[in-house]
Amino acid sequence: MAEQTTTRDQGGPGLPGDSAADVRTLVVAMNGVTGRMGYRQHLVRSILAIRDDGGIRLDDGSRVQVEPVLVGRNVEKLRAIADQHYIERWTTDAEAVFADPSIDIYFDAQTTSRRYDALAAAMRAGKHIYTEKPTADTLEQAVDLARIARDNGIVDGVVHDKLYLPGLVTLRRLVDEGFFGRIVAMRGEFGYWVWEGTDVPSQRPSWNYRLEDGGSITSDMFPHWNYVFEGLVGQVRTVYSQAVTHIPERVDESGTPYRATADDAAYAVFELESPDGDPVVVQLNSSWVTRVFRDELVEFQIDGVNGSAVAGLRTCAVQSRADTPTPVWNPDLPDPIDHLAQWRPLPVAEIENGFKAQWQEYLGDVASGRPHRFDLLSGARGVQLATLAMRSSAEGRRLSVPEISL
Repeated sequence: MAEQTTTRDQGGPGLPGDSAADVRTLVVAMNGVTGRMGYRQHLVRSILAIRDDGGIRLDDGSRVQVEPVLVGRNVEKLRAIADQHYIERWTTDAEAVFADPSIDIYFDAQTTSRRYDALAAAMRAGKHIYTEKPTADTLEQAVDLARIARDNGIVDGVVHDKLYLPGLVTLRRLVDEGFFGRIVAMRGEFGYWVWEGTDVPSQRPSWNYRLEDGGSITSDMFPHWNYVFEGLVGQVRTVYSQAVTHIPERVDESGTPYRATADDAAYAVFELESPDGDPVVVQLNSSWVTRVFRDELVEFQIDGVNGSAVAGLRTCAVQSRADTPTPVWNPDLPDPIDHLAQWRPLPVAEIENGFKAQWQEYLGDVASGRPHRFDLLSGARGVQLATLAMRSSAEGRRLSVPEISL
């Protein structure tokens, strides 16, 4: 395993009242942190932030510190990141990581095509795992990963970062408090304009628009939507989706035109189970070819008999039954109601970073030996939904979403 020479005190700044016996270090091998998301959100804003905070405090009063080990294929990038952030260990040998008894957790933020083999090998070697999504290229692989975790006693976690953000935390609190009464419907809008790469460089990697390289807004976003639905209302029971490639030609990072073979928009209708047993219909648009006319890049609205709420990732506003106006449709006159003014903004939870918040919960679960609530089975349901949505689009019909069993 290649190492750099710079060292630092891995104990961090420490927390009041700690003794050496109260501190445990979890060593986390992080694969894929040379990419934008893996580097910024998982390494810098989560694991390194936790390290520099002195770790996390457990319920029994003890402290858990973290030590990252970088894993990847690009020696120069790994060395540069390690030097910049005082990380002692890095390697290009993933097999050595799996065989290293000092490593407790394997984290994967690689491209999806590399994920199944790495996660399976890590778990069979006894490593707890935490992973980005989709967890695998196929539903069969995703279910197999959940089965391997169960059979090997692994604490397995899948990134569900949006459920840890202030807007959606507040939306879930409203559900738990019964604000909506009977929930009847939900809708969502996600997306923004991704430049084609002609007059303005594209802000997303070109592989996103090549189906043969794993691209597709459906495979990218529907695993997110699945855990959002489950985290707010209930599991998906049916899906109808229309996936479209609106822009058939784009320009890649080198300035070379290429054919876009992956869908860049998907328009879907879902049916969810609700807490009271009645089905909840969801309409959700996902698009990389739309311009934003809303407060955030993604917004969700839940409508209930007793009230409605609209939440982005960082905001939430409500309209109760008592505050609901009585509109009258009259296209011949200006609408006398200021509809936006009828909504009341709510104070939202103060959460520093959703990725970090879930990392802290997951690390606490590993240290305590308990299951993580967002596991590989939940990740498999996300893969299932994306797979069925693509099939629905191809066949032009609504499909049922069956239960997954191990």
